[in-house]
Amino acid sequence: MAFDEGDAPGRVVNGLSVDVEDWFQVGAFEGVIERDSWGGLDDRVERNVHAILNLFDEAQASATFFTLGWVAKRHAGLLREIAARGHEVASHGWDHERVFRMDRKSFAADIERTRKTIEDCCGERVIGYRAPSFSIDQRTPWAFMELAEQGYLYSSSVAPVAHDHYGWADAPRFAFNPLPWSDLVELPVTTAQFRGKRLAAGGGGFFRVLPYAFSRWAIRQVNRDEGRPAIFYFHPWEIDPGQPRVAGAPLRSRLRHYTNLEKMAGKLRQLVREFAWGRIDVIAHREALRLEAEKATLHRASA
Repeated sequence: MAFDEGDAPGRVVNGLSVDVEDWFQVGAFEGVIERDSWGGLDDRVERNVHAILNLFDEAQASATFFTLGWVAKRHAGLLREIAARGHEVASHGWDHERVFRMDRKSFAADIERTRKTIEDCCGERVIGYRAPSFSIDQRTPWAFMELAEQGYLYSSSVAPVAHDHYGWADAPRFAFNPLPWSDLVELPVTTAQFRGKRLAAGGGGFFRVLPYAFSRWAIRQVNRDEGRPAIFYFHPWEIDPGQPRVAGAPLRSRLRHYTNLEKMAGKLRQLVREFAWGRIDVIAHREALRLEAEKATLHRASA
């Protein structure tokens, strides 16, 4: 896989990603906004993704856009533009249904449908997947099997933390092979260590709500102290303070969703300029090589 040659020697390149979903498709509002109503709501995803693409161009940063099949079907031109501007387009499932709410058969249909739709839109092979709300965990061992059997090369679907919304607290913090018979690589979203505890530090609401200094500290810890790439994500609606407000949503959901929307674009601009960023497929390829080397070393040591 090719990679940008402009990065400074020895500088860790981190994985930058956008989970392409609209304001009405988020987990926080799934109890108050019916999927059947999505088609009649204010579609703001295209204008927000265009703003993100321009922001990335300013910093010469490349990224992966994990896209819902529902969005891809309605915005084929947008997906073609993302790919044409040098970014990866990958799968985020069809309509943001969490993996642990599906069985293997329905999950298989979901990821196959999404992959085919995205490939038809942008004309490029889809090799990456991110579960909605990082919903691959200890309850869904079959999910990795299905991804591997359908030809996906990597997943970035695990949050190795304890959280009320998602999380697999015992999962590895960095890239691992979830299946002994497959080269499929899982790239968990980034966590930092503080006094023996894992802290969510991979973006999204944590990045938007907490001071920028926390994210700088966390990414520097992962890069400098552990020598590993950070995996960072956010959503197009997070840079959109003008989005509609959802009536009837729980207070916690509203606080999580709306806090600091007006500050997000500025914080992102600072982040993408301060650190080196690349597509997740490139990071996955490098981490796969690392895992292969580690296995070879262990094999030689045990021989």
